[in-house]
Amino acid sequence: MTDTTAFDWRSFLLRWSGEWADSLPEDETRTADDEAALQARWLGFPPASEERIAAMEQRLGRRMPPSYREFLAVTDGWRHAGGFVWLLAGTESARWHDDASGLACTFEEYLDEDAEPEERREADIWRRGLQLDVESDATYVLMDPEDVDEDGEWAVYTWASWRAEPPERHAGFAAFMLDVYREFHSLRSHGGAQAPVFENDTTRALDAQVAEARIEALRGGWERALERLDEAKGYGRPRAAGLGDQIRRLLGQTSMISFDDLVTDQRYVSELLPPLVAEHAAHSYRGDSGLMFPLRGADEDVVSLAHATLDQMRGGTYRYTAAGPFGEAVDRARESARWGDTDGAWRTLIDAVPLWEPLGPDHLAPLGWLADPVLRPLLTQERGRELLSTPRGGQSGDTPAPSAGLDPGGLAWLAEPDPGNNRTSYRFVLVEGVEPEELAGRLADRDGGGEGSLLSAPMTWWEAHTAWLRGRREFTSYDDRALMAVGRAGAGWSFAFDGDPAPFDHRRLVSPAASAAVGTRAVVVWSGLREGHREPFFHLSVARDGAEQYSFTYTDGEIRSSGEIPAALDPNRFFGAQEDGAGVERSLLAAVAGEFGVRLPRHALVNGRLHTFVTRSWTRPPGDGETYAVIRVG
Repeated sequence: MTDTTAFDWRSFLLRWSGEWADSLPEDETRTADDEAALQARWLGFPPASEERIAAMEQRLGRRMPPSYREFLAVTDGWRHAGGFVWLLAGTESARWHDDASGLACTFEEYLDEDAEPEERREADIWRRGLQLDVESDATYVLMDPEDVDEDGEWAVYTWASWRAEPPERHAGFAAFMLDVYREFHSLRSHGGAQAPVFENDTTRALDAQVAEARIEALRGGWERALERLDEAKGYGRPRAAGLGDQIRRLLGQTSMISFDDLVTDQRYVSELLPPLVAEHAAHSYRGDSGLMFPLRGADEDVVSLAHATLDQMRGGTYRYTAAGPFGEAVDRARESARWGDTDGAWRTLIDAVPLWEPLGPDHLAPLGWLADPVLRPLLTQERGRELLSTPRGGQSGDTPAPSAGLDPGGLAWLAEPDPGNNRTSYRFVLVEGVEPEELAGRLADRDGGGEGSLLSAPMTWWEAHTAWLRGRREFTSYDDRALMAVGRAGAGWSFAFDGDPAPFDHRRLVSPAASAAVGTRAVVVWSGLREGHREPFFHLSVARDGAEQYSFTYTDGEIRSSGEIPAALDPNRFFGAQEDGAGVERSLLAAVAGEFGVRLPRHALVNGRLHTFVTRSWTRPPGDGETYAVIRVG
């Protein structure tokens, strides 16, 4: 609310003093100095003359920075600089700290050879800083004569042991005074039921700013709105933090997001509580006590809902719902996402955002979907910005340009290295004219106690793999049942994908193409051409109406083929000494995609949640004289 350029110290300090006086409880015990300040409505002292300021500078051996000199010319010291510095130094009491606290060694103990310059300043400030705190709650205020900006302002560092944080840097003395003025406002705004109502010209202006920022955010101007909300948040204005957190959460931020008091408001709990609970569920390694921290002050109904929602999160059953046309779009988006079309799901969701209606005046955007296990992977920073830039809630404004899709299309992306993923082999089945939920009936293990024929709930690959291994007691080297994720592979095709297959053995391979192709076409690909695989290989088989049409297998440097292979897929076109494995793989995958018009959804397979099932074995049983191992555990 106040700029540090051309700073009007007297007006600023008079306003602060009056607001302080009006905020004091009538029955509060006050010192004689505070009583005098109350009566005078002035927290300062008489101004320091130029002679006093010059004498101070001669005593200290340095000319003071401009904003501190200007301050002294208005008041020679200050009471109640924020909530924890009760007396701030004037010309007589400012002094070099000279490590009087003994904290220099303490901070130096934490430095290592790679310490950043700012870390070294935090240690050195105790030896060279000018101390401005005279009376405080174990809080130090030091001006650094070596940390000077182009205007000659010295940086101010504040530190209190009870905060357990590094020293806080303020750009200069005026910036420091603005910060502690905001601190005063924030503390008074949360003064409790017994304190006088804290209302004045400053709070009224800030509250109007919050209201304007809310409308601006709904019109799509989220960047300017966030700046204005953050300013009001610094003064402790109600609603500002909760509104700002909604914007930040859609930008992908999760740390320090709590939605403030809005999360315990019954009007918003269905939208704001689930994202908090989901974040807790993802990181609650040591119990659930932390769940209650952002819900302090909540009534029993909200607490009960929080625990019920947590159970749903952990059970994978939470499902976001919303009212009206936007809610209908949410259902359609989830249906697309659970079969892998995350780009289509996002377009369905974002196209319906203009139809979304807030649950109350402090609701800026739909947020509950961020807790939905199927919808949550749709969010990226770019998409979050697109949603926030979209006018909604009955407001009008410019529609943002659509964000780019996350899936490259086709199959060739499988030949590219995955960041953080060591996958060197994969296999998939493509079936034409069959819905994804039907693939389990064509490919599933029917001898695994019945469970193999059922699709799981949408899961990440790791969750599905962990669930599959849970309870298994026997593992054999000849049985190659695959855990496969399913979804749609483009117009008219479905896929089943295994990103962590067993070792490839062409001598015992039983391609599932024929069994998957009853009444239709099916394509099977199993690749191990990526760099890092010990013995490069590639298998393709295509079947129609339950019978294999053609296939080829490249392994041990040789090609084995059968049937009439189309020219576009002829392996002799791809395998040659002049091309590396990744190039061959990329070309083969592009050819398969072109021949059949298929694609696999990268984002859903790498970052999303898909249904899974367990197939029949991809290898024949061992023949006479063939050995195998069986491992039984537990």
